[in-house]
Amino acid sequence: MVLFWVALLAVSILIYLLLDGFDLGVGMLFGLTRSEADRDTMLNTVAPVWDGNETWLVVAGVILWGAFPLVYATLLSAFYLPVVVMLLGLILRGVAFEFRHRATSRFRWIWDLSFVGGSLAASFMQGVTVGALVQGLKFTDGVYTGGIFGWLSPFSVLCGVGLCLGYALLGASWLVQKCHSEVRDAARRQIPVLATAVLAFLIIVFVHALIENLPIMHRWLDRPYLFVFPAIGAAAAVVLASSILHHNDRWPFFAVAVIFSASFGTLALSFWPCMIPFAITIDEAAAPHASLAFMFWGEGLFVFPLMLLYAAMGYRVFGGKVGTKPGHH
Repeated sequence: MVLFWVALLAVSILIYLLLDGFDLGVGMLFGLTRSEADRDTMLNTVAPVWDGNETWLVVAGVILWGAFPLVYATLLSAFYLPVVVMLLGLILRGVAFEFRHRATSRFRWIWDLSFVGGSLAASFMQGVTVGALVQGLKFTDGVYTGGIFGWLSPFSVLCGVGLCLGYALLGASWLVQKCHSEVRDAARRQIPVLATAVLAFLIIVFVHALIENLPIMHRWLDRPYLFVFPAIGAAAAVVLASSILHHNDRWPFFAVAVIFSASFGTLALSFWPCMIPFAITIDEAAAPHASLAFMFWGEGLFVFPLMLLYAAMGYRVFGGKVGTKPGHH
């Protein structure tokens, strides 16, 4: 039962990274576009799905709260400020999304800036959180003792920037898949630049882990099978490059999604069997068996499959290219 909830948590986080990742990426790229018509088109690509994408963050939070309460409490203690800023960013971009179309042209720039700023803040704080976990938090006898800014370091800031670049790459590939003409062509030009920046970020992270002798580096060396995931990511990068050279609209998004999945798999298995890297294990964090079994009949057997079905149907219904006017073709 514990392994079931670990798997469900991992799947929920990965789905969130892929789905909300691309619309956060579109939000950041939104700020690089000056054409009002192109901005409307970009928003139309995420309008039917953005709120559903964020629901997966709630699912992951609920699983942590119910199945791994110790991790939930510890992470909130360590990342109180990043989580608050991330949630404020998500709220701000949601409000801006709804209010932008109702604002006069004179004040629309306020909501455009809010949409970009909210997307950037949420993405950056998620990356900072991952970076702090990779680098390691300060614990004493299993209790977090790092203070309110224990998560802040040059490495965590670097990871925040890296995730913003990754989300932007995912967003650009989504725009290539969903748009015509100018928006698609601009996104296609952005992909090589963003992909190069993401590759440079990954190299810097690896070198930093090697120089600083981070604990996660020993996991990579002790578990050579983890290098299967970078190999998969490299193959997906070749597919991405080929699809851009041949002006294929469909494959870039799937290639970037595979790269994200490979990176997530590497990170998740590097932490195993810890829930909080090198401090709290899965068995230590798990709720009593009775609680896990009780949750299974609701969240595990009903809510989670229903959400998967809803997401699949939503993307099926709103599939195809987006025109300059609202609607899908």
